[in-house]
Amino acid sequence: MISGLAALALLITLNASKPHRPGPEAAAVRVVEAFPKLHFDYPVDLTHSNDGTNRLFVLEQEGTIRVFANAASTSTSKEFLNIKKLVSYGGEAGLLGLAFHPDYKTNGYFFLNYTTKVNGKLETAIVRYKVSATDPDKADPASAAVLFTFDQPFDNHNGGAVKFGKDGYLYISTGDGGSWGDPSNNGQNKSAWLGKILRVDVNSKTKGNYGIPADNPFAGNKEGFREEIYAYGLRNPWRISFDDATNTLWTGDVGQNKREEINIIVKGGNYGWRLKESIDCYNPKRDCGAQGLIDPVLDLPQANGEHSVTGGFVYRGKAVPSLEGKYVFGDYVSGRIFALETANGKAVKNDIIAEGAGQISAFGTDQSDELYICNHGSGKILKLSGR
Repeated sequence: MISGLAALALLITLNASKPHRPGPEAAAVRVVEAFPKLHFDYPVDLTHSNDGTNRLFVLEQEGTIRVFANAASTSTSKEFLNIKKLVSYGGEAGLLGLAFHPDYKTNGYFFLNYTTKVNGKLETAIVRYKVSATDPDKADPASAAVLFTFDQPFDNHNGGAVKFGKDGYLYISTGDGGSWGDPSNNGQNKSAWLGKILRVDVNSKTKGNYGIPADNPFAGNKEGFREEIYAYGLRNPWRISFDDATNTLWTGDVGQNKREEINIIVKGGNYGWRLKESIDCYNPKRDCGAQGLIDPVLDLPQANGEHSVTGGFVYRGKAVPSLEGKYVFGDYVSGRIFALETANGKAVKNDIIAEGAGQISAFGTDQSDELYICNHGSGKILKLSGR
């Protein structure tokens, strides 16, 4: 028997999981080519350097970063960094994430998340680089300083995002290591790097080129848990983002074969994988010990057409006022873009605001918080615009 409140909560979750057909928000939104004269090879991330230069940076999965002026008329981009010789590219592997240090304007540091081969084995590397001392549109490839690496048992479910929070710490998303069904149960293994959101202090040297924030959930533990862990129980949190207004950390976690999910990440949170796939028991199929597990803010049944969610951003731009405060995300397979309205951390309404956006590999923002979309297949950068 479900109590009245539990039944109401379930009804809200189920209603929110069924996206409305394009409605008022869709009527107010256009998805346009942001830079019609530019093309990129398998773009997987877009960001800015927060240094007042109004430049944008696009990651190409094979191992390059390109930089260009944020103007619709821009016709050329420059190669900011080329590490193709280091990057192991293929499937979901490659150069996957870029984050500029909060003090980039002063120190020139930025951080990458990429996969590489060491003695024939696939690894994820988290590496710091520095901009050239003589050219702001060039990075210094010799400046590489490795924070840490960890093994990737398979070439899928690599996670790959890196983002700085307002606390100055670097947050890193990692997938469960791949294959099917998390065969090593990495998501629930607190001694593993995989299936996690990690948080590290890049201004500390206590562990070489980084340190452990004192309030990390497992800082100083004696059980052998990874001190870098911020949250766990994730399958493949491909993209993460912070809401600029609230500093809430969001992710889209790609599902197994039934459900996709959107999560708000909290310190020490266990998001259930592989015990659960979104709101369903997965392994075991029933009585999966769900006590203490955090259900997603939004559950997306794959039966609706979504098969690979791409996390986005809470919209804080000016071009589309009707999207203010809504979490905008997409799906790589369906090509749909959604706007999720929440209240007190719960889903209220999830609207389709655009369709046909192609293979949505990432969302990104410029320094004015306007929202862009990377189309992995076409190599184009799209933009949300008002009508």
